[in-house]
Amino acid sequence: MSSHHIVREKQEPALLILGLESFSDELLGQLLEWSPTVIVTPATAEKVHAFGIKIDWVISDQANLQLQSNIKLMPTGNDTVAEAAIKYLITHDYSAVNIITDDLQLKDYLYFIDKINMVIYYQNQKVYAVNSGFSKWKPAGETIQLISEPQQLHTGGLQPIDGNQFKTTHDGFFTLQFEQPYLFIAEEL
Repeated sequence: MSSHHIVREKQEPALLILGLESFSDELLGQLLEWSPTVIVTPATAEKVHAFGIKIDWVISDQANLQLQSNIKLMPTGNDTVAEAAIKYLITHDYSAVNIITDDLQLKDYLYFIDKINMVIYYQNQKVYAVNSGFSKWKPAGETIQLISEPQQLHTGGLQPIDGNQFKTTHDGFFTLQFEQPYLFIAEEL
């Protein structure tokens, strides 16, 4: 039996590669599985090219990258590299982006939380924003870290470990209730 999947452009999350120092090659392969739009910086372009990955965009105001043909240049203007890329993706109707970074600067992403689904891969963590009432199934003993400072936090299925770190108490759903519009959380990869 065979199955055929048709992946339409922009159906899969774009991939924004800001840094690859502590990122697993295996996980990178998984993120590339459905041929997403790949956006890199001049600093990550050579490593991405060395892996044989097709690059669509380089974010830079001036780039002399002749690594591949048909690479487009995305100027940053007055934005950070992350802001420029995310603005482009939103403007061009992308609904999601996976971001790989060596330097987690949440302020670069705050404005975009309600405009595009973002998953940020930082060190050995998967970071994303959630709304109050969030629930997710996890096996017992998994660690969840709250990156943002929660207001009026109520949890279900979680046991506090240390500071803003929690461990799931059982196989099943954990829940988060809080006052602010969103909260950044991190899961271990």
